Amino acid sequence: MAFGPAAFAAPADPAAARVDAFDNALLATMKSGGGVKERARKLTPAVEATFDLPTMTRFAVGPKWAQMTPAQQKALIDAFTRLSVASYAHNFDKYGGERFELDPNVQARGADKIVQVKLIPPHDKPVNLIYRMRQTPEGWKIIDVYYDGVSQLTTRRADFAQPVATGGAEGLLSHLNASTEKLLK
Repeated sequence: MAFGPAAFAAPADPAAARVDAFDNALLATMKSGGGVKERARKLTPAVEATFDLPTMTRFAVGPKWAQMTPAQQKALIDAFTRLSVASYAHNFDKYGGERFELDPNVQARGADKIVQVKLIPPHDKPVNLIYRMRQTPEGWKIIDVYYDGVSQLTTRRADFAQPVATGGAEGLLSHLNASTEKLLK
C-alpha cells in the first residue's frame, strides 16, 4: 500500500485525525524521554482521548461482562485503561527516528471506520497498524488495533479468559494490575 504525499497532509477525515493526533503524542513522548512511569503519565490523556476503553474492556472480558456489577465493570475499565497506557509507555520507550505514515484513504466498515498507518523504524521493516474506529459522543475513537494483522482485543480476550474463568472480576482485576506493574518496572 503506497501512501504518497497526501499522507503527510493534515487528515481530512475525523477518524484519521484522531489517529494522527495519537501518533504525534506517541512520538512526542518518545522524544521527551524519561522513565516508563513518566511516559505513562504523559500518555494517559492521549490514550483516554483516543480509545473507547469501556467498549474495549467489555469486548476483551467477553460474555461474563454482563454478570459483573457496575462497580466491578468500572474497576475493570480503570485497570484496563492503566494496562493500555502502560503498554504504550513500555513499547514506545525511546525515539530513534521512527515515523508514522497515515493512509488518508479511510474505509467504512458498517458503522465503523478503518484507519491504516505504517510505523516506519529507521533500520527495520515497516509495521502495519490498522485501527478500527467507532463514533462515540466524544467523536471517533479506536475500538481495536491490528498489529501486522493480529487483533489486540482478540489477544487480550484470550489472555483474560483464564483469570475470568477462575476468579471472575476480582481474578481479572488482579491479573490486570499485575500485568500493568510488570510493564511499569
